[in-house]
Amino acid sequence: MSEWWRSWLPGDPSVLQCPTALLLTGGVVLFCIAAYVMTRPYLYSHLFYDNTETERRIKPNNPEFNAQFNYAKNYIKTSKYTLLNFIPYNLFEQFQRLANFYFLCLLVLQLIPVISSLTPVTTAVPLIGVLMVTGIKDAYDDFQRHRSDNQVNRRKSYVLRNGQLAEEMWSKVEVGDVIRMENNQFVAADVLLLSTSEPNGLCYIETSELDGETNLKSKQCLPETEDFGQDVGRIGSFQGEIRCEPPNNQLNKFDGTLYWDNQAHSLDNDKILLRGCILRNTQWCYGVVIFAGKDTKLMMNSGKTKFKRTSIDRLLNFIILGIVFFLLSMCLFCTVACGIWETLTGQHFRIYLPWDSLVPPEPAGGAAVIALLVFFSYAIVLNTVVPISLYVSVEVIRLCQSFLINWDVALCYAPTGVHAKARTTTLNEELGQIEYIFSDKTGTLTQNIMTFNKCSIAGRSFGDIIDPRTGESLEINESGTWVRKKTKKSSSKRNANLRTSPEATVDLIGPLDETEVNLLSDEEYRQYTRSVDLSHNPYHESSFKFYDHALTDALDANDPSCELFFRLLALCHTVMSEDNNGKLEYQAQSPDEAALVSAARNFGFVFLSRTPNSITISAKGTEEVYELLCILDFNNVRKRMSVILKRDGKIRLYCKGADSIIYERLKDGQESLKYHTQEHLNKFAGEGLRTLCLAYKDLDGEYFQDWKARHHEAAISLDRREEKLDAIYEEIEKDLILLGATAIEDKLQDGVPQTIANLAVAGIKIWVLTGDKQETAINIGYSCQLLTDDMLDIFIIDAHTASEVEDQLKKYREEIRNVNATSQPQTNLSVVTFSDEGVGQDTLSDAGEPNGGFALVINGHSLVWALSPKFEQLFLEVASQCKSVICCRVTPLQKALVVDLVKRYKKAVTLAVGDGANDVSMIKTAHIGVGISGQEGLQAVLASDYSVAQFRFLERLLLVHGRWSYYRMCKFLRYFFYKNFAFTLCHFWFAFFVAFSAQTLFDPMFISVYNLFYTSMPVLALGIFEQDVNAVNSIKFPRLYGPGLSNALFNKREFFRSALHGFLTSCVLFFIPFGAYYNGMDQDGRSMADQQTFGSVVATILVIVVTVQICLDTSYWTMFNHITIWGSLIFYFLLQYFYNFVIGGEYVGALAKAMGEPMFYFTSLLTIVVLMLPVMAWRFYWVDVHPTLSDKVRFKQRHDAKMASKRSDHDMLRTPSARRSRRSIRSGYAFAHQEGFGRLITSGKIMRPRHPKPGAMSNGRASNLRPDANRVSMVAPAPSTVEV
Repeated sequence: MSEWWRSWLPGDPSVLQCPTALLLTGGVVLFCIAAYVMTRPYLYSHLFYDNTETERRIKPNNPEFNAQFNYAKNYIKTSKYTLLNFIPYNLFEQFQRLANFYFLCLLVLQLIPVISSLTPVTTAVPLIGVLMVTGIKDAYDDFQRHRSDNQVNRRKSYVLRNGQLAEEMWSKVEVGDVIRMENNQFVAADVLLLSTSEPNGLCYIETSELDGETNLKSKQCLPETEDFGQDVGRIGSFQGEIRCEPPNNQLNKFDGTLYWDNQAHSLDNDKILLRGCILRNTQWCYGVVIFAGKDTKLMMNSGKTKFKRTSIDRLLNFIILGIVFFLLSMCLFCTVACGIWETLTGQHFRIYLPWDSLVPPEPAGGAAVIALLVFFSYAIVLNTVVPISLYVSVEVIRLCQSFLINWDVALCYAPTGVHAKARTTTLNEELGQIEYIFSDKTGTLTQNIMTFNKCSIAGRSFGDIIDPRTGESLEINESGTWVRKKTKKSSSKRNANLRTSPEATVDLIGPLDETEVNLLSDEEYRQYTRSVDLSHNPYHESSFKFYDHALTDALDANDPSCELFFRLLALCHTVMSEDNNGKLEYQAQSPDEAALVSAARNFGFVFLSRTPNSITISAKGTEEVYELLCILDFNNVRKRMSVILKRDGKIRLYCKGADSIIYERLKDGQESLKYHTQEHLNKFAGEGLRTLCLAYKDLDGEYFQDWKARHHEAAISLDRREEKLDAIYEEIEKDLILLGATAIEDKLQDGVPQTIANLAVAGIKIWVLTGDKQETAINIGYSCQLLTDDMLDIFIIDAHTASEVEDQLKKYREEIRNVNATSQPQTNLSVVTFSDEGVGQDTLSDAGEPNGGFALVINGHSLVWALSPKFEQLFLEVASQCKSVICCRVTPLQKALVVDLVKRYKKAVTLAVGDGANDVSMIKTAHIGVGISGQEGLQAVLASDYSVAQFRFLERLLLVHGRWSYYRMCKFLRYFFYKNFAFTLCHFWFAFFVAFSAQTLFDPMFISVYNLFYTSMPVLALGIFEQDVNAVNSIKFPRLYGPGLSNALFNKREFFRSALHGFLTSCVLFFIPFGAYYNGMDQDGRSMADQQTFGSVVATILVIVVTVQICLDTSYWTMFNHITIWGSLIFYFLLQYFYNFVIGGEYVGALAKAMGEPMFYFTSLLTIVVLMLPVMAWRFYWVDVHPTLSDKVRFKQRHDAKMASKRSDHDMLRTPSARRSRRSIRSGYAFAHQEGFGRLITSGKIMRPRHPKPGAMSNGRASNLRPDANRVSMVAPAPSTVEV
């Protein structure tokens, strides 16, 4: 033994590579440790610096003072790598894959010549190739992130430097800098507002990038800094000190203090503009940077870029670990067997088979050393059971699947020409396993466009288009095509066969009614679909469309109710008007209010302007000026707003609000009007429209003066002010006269209801996470069929305390348990039927969706408690048993926490989809993030793994590309493990006949190129192009998506099946040729029983068998499949000839000799038949006797193809765009409006002077007041009420 240990010393030249191997191993380990530290800047900084920040101190225009705190600069970085750390960091990530680390260890072993029977090149080249291919792909992905970062960092902003405005890139902006922002520009950082172009230091912002809302919000600077105007000198000399909270992710909270001129001024969120906001209706403003770069609230809510791996990757790691143990077991078995053979037999043949010089001469010791060396030798020989080419092939397949997604014209949005894009190439098969989808609402499900759709005036409904011949409703679908709707009762046969398809409206719950849709002829189209001509109105908007001529006829006839209806819409609001180059434009705090005022404008009642004391409208061309006495503004509690106006000595209150609120305050004696209006409200709500009720009341002058005095007394009361004000409101807002109702459509994106319905049938649960109000979110839930009137119950969690939230959750959990305990088992419904002649009653059956179910709606303040560690599992238990979940008023971070909660406890694959920066955090948290290329910027797209232009494309992305990718990858892996077990285990059987000496059966060249050339291309074609059913049927029958949800196509069980198949195949492959060639002779009597001939025969039959097997596995044949499959066979024989006869390989002539004998062909045929016949019989039995849904659909697909020529086109078409009418008992109220601008309007703060006196300009801003500004206005201190 001492001689063997001495042989490892560097002085022995035969083993000089051993220290090299040790050095290589140590170097790689140190390299990975360095990579880990280098790529964790936070870890590095925390080791050497204390970065804890408890308070932020800033001095504007004082960079020396601010520099001492080392605040983050405005540079944004979402990429992972740099030129310095790319190689170590990327290698560190890649060696986290167990297979890569496994092959690195093999490479180290192969560097030791005394135990390696194969050259290290056979492992080094593939390993380096895998690392390079993956590294190039990762570098490309990160390069795209670098490009997007540069686009943002290179945006321009005006910064005050040395008393002068200078144009700087965003990345150069620092904390303490004063920046100038202009109208319609993004805010570069979180800034404290100093001065604006608007009166009283006001400015208006749009926060769609933060919370998804496009309605305007007002901000106001300190009165002390308002006078700065745009005087650069005064702003540049501003030397106050700001002390505020440290960086955090709370979007709606800011606490700070400004110390200036020996005074302290309180700072709150109303004085802060956040990065990502857009300045609107404000010519300019100045602000001092408080938080920059990664410290901004937008970036704090964005989350960190995470390394994402698919569930198949994680399973492969586990399987490879198991294979390694299996490999070690085989090596251990061979080691023991070798030791036994050497001890009993081998030692007696040392004269013919001498032991190596490093082996001790003693029989026991020598046998032990030889057995130990054989252990490592077999680890190298049998390593192909986990070939390195597996990961190369996986990466190639994923890359090609990504290209197929990018090139799919069906995923291109024609109006904008935007294609779908796979921004990562490592997650494709995960698209076929999505169980939960978390979706934003605004801009994702909806277009964020409000349109005035219908209305009810004095008990008469307007907006429906009726075919006078049939009395049926007409409706326009998403594609702009008019259709005739007719509801008919389903036949019993169709009730038993619920069809779900993109061409059929999917009715998952509720009565089995169907909406048949006839497309209109060209003549009918021209006759019935002519929009109302509003061109006589000089203020009309060409984009406004209304098709019911009855409403304009009533207005032309001076119908008093219709005129009063639109006069109310033109007066009762807080919209601001603006003259933009001679064009009247409106700025509203909510899109709902803008849509109502726009409707009144187009029908001739035009809101022109307002002052703090008046409102001016044009009623059918006649200008009317109303004295504004009081505004009772809207808020979430009141759910209504009122204005009190005076004209011609007559005082009138106009009110609009939720139907439930208005109906409680109506005057008696209007039962008939209330009944008909309620019928219309139910109809509107059933169609998913957002409704408001309108009412009015005439007031007596003396009563109003008395009421105003009592209101003022209540408003200044210090005791129970809110209660007193509520009583005052109730007093005047009662005995109202009902006028009618409005119905606004929050336009969904095309195909959203059908997409959600199909995804639900596929077994995918959809949760909506939105920053919108509860009422708005619920209304959209009904519109897109997440919520239906047929649901058993809709649970609303809106408590404010932890105990109340717990009580609500426990109550709803008990209700669900009670219902589940008493529910009857559901009967099976057919999801597919084909009634074509010749097919009869054959059906494709699967369990139908149960009717009813529950839905959960939870508010953001309740979600704070629900997501706490104490209640999160209770919340998830309730939510996971609901068919739909809607989370309202949630912050970006809460969205991510909800996604993470499901990931942690449900162990399900999640997908998050959104279009704004407020969705970035959940997109990064989910297993797969999808960005919508919408109207809210590209932040979500840049952070996503996949991007699409519309939500409806998610259906094809998942049900077609996702399912195909998962199906292909699983089939690829099953075949790959089968063929490699069949190949590798032949060496194991051969070991029994070569004294376990690690002698290889096959030619070393064959071993090197088996996975590289002979069998790689067919399986790549299978993984790229294979499909069981086509795209149309994949969408038509969404239950085909089911196997991906249960990991049915590739799991531990399927792996063992493939491994067992390969094991049995290797037995047959080895022992049938072994029996044929054992003591075999050719026709001339010469022996055929040599090792090279036998190895060549087994190798050839192996290639033929695995090629035949992939032919059986291929369901979808393309030109590429034919070329790769038959080409691989031909290439095998050509390469064998070239290598052996041209280059002069070791096995020269062996295969040619064998193929010259009939025994070769007989042996090959017998082996193929023995192996393939059971496979074909097994598959025939299962397809014929126990067919899966995929088998049935594939049969129907073939049948339809045969019958296609015999079919005639049907005139009756079904379209998913027809809105399915239903009677609804719920309220359609949803108003995306909070407390309005009423207080600012009547105080005059919001008003810009119209007629400035010459020279009356100060600090770049007009300073004079309106002519009527001297009038004393009484402004109530209560936030929801304003008096004049």
